[in-house]
Amino acid sequence: MKEIKKKLRQQIKDRLMKLTKEEHEEHSNKIAENLFSLEEWQKAKTIGITISIHPEVPTLRIIEQAWREGKKVAVPKCDPNQKSMEFKKISSFDQLESVYHGLLEPVANTAKATKDELDVLIVPGLAFTIEGFRLGFGGGYYDRFLPGYKGATLALAYELQLVEELPIDVHDIAVGKLITPTKILRTYT
Repeated sequence: MKEIKKKLRQQIKDRLMKLTKEEHEEHSNKIAENLFSLEEWQKAKTIGITISIHPEVPTLRIIEQAWREGKKVAVPKCDPNQKSMEFKKISSFDQLESVYHGLLEPVANTAKATKDELDVLIVPGLAFTIEGFRLGFGGGYYDRFLPGYKGATLALAYELQLVEELPIDVHDIAVGKLITPTKILRTYT
């Protein structure tokens, strides 16, 4: 199963890298518009979201929009030794630092956001089924964080990230909605 996931991750990354800059921007704008139209987004007081890296759907402008709307933003801080993460509230990109693999995470002294404070959690992934199951980046952080999370789970994806099926483990939890440039898919969770 590990080898299948590794191969699929590489296939999706290769597909994403083939998007032109214009396609990436156009699709990303439509995804953001679809996200902002959701009731879950509009009602949320606190959003949990990662700082994306290319070729993922860009999240910086989504974070800026959340701030403009008076929402709180919480970004994950991972502990690679414990393979765990917690969300920390940020009110400025100055509160981020570069960690392993060039990822941006909150600096250590930022305030923690509990699971209960997160109204919406935007869950990253490389590939998704229409049922909302996801193939993550391989760290398992969200697989460990999602159990017990009660808020809305959303995922942002380009159409080329949607696949017929994925290898699903018993601990895998599907996201509640998939947001693409052309549609919002309510999953079967």
